[in-house]
Amino acid sequence: MSKLNKIAFTLLLIIVIVIFTQSFIGVSRFDGYSEDERIEAIETAVTKAAVQCYAIEGSYPPDIDYLAEHYGLVVNKDAYFYHYEIVASNIIPIIAVYKKW
Repeated sequence: MSKLNKIAFTLLLIIVIVIFTQSFIGVSRFDGYSEDERIEAIETAVTKAAVQCYAIEGSYPPDIDYLAEHYGLVVNKDAYFYHYEIVASNIIPIIAVYKKW
């Protein structure tokens, strides 16, 4: 191989590595954003179910399981932690969802 061919090959290899690395970083960031959006959607669904319960029954539900049983809320306790804290029967509960590792 001539010296020019070695330089061209090295340069091409560096370009391929840089492109691969940037692609990997981009996919990782995209996956993180979609997970955040998923969690936000779950929190919104829990909140909507709790508000629906309040509108029908006149008080917020005691826990997530009540919403799942009576209002059809689908929960995935294998993948997420659900924080549902009742403040009072007429004040919307504190709702948070966290991804399990």
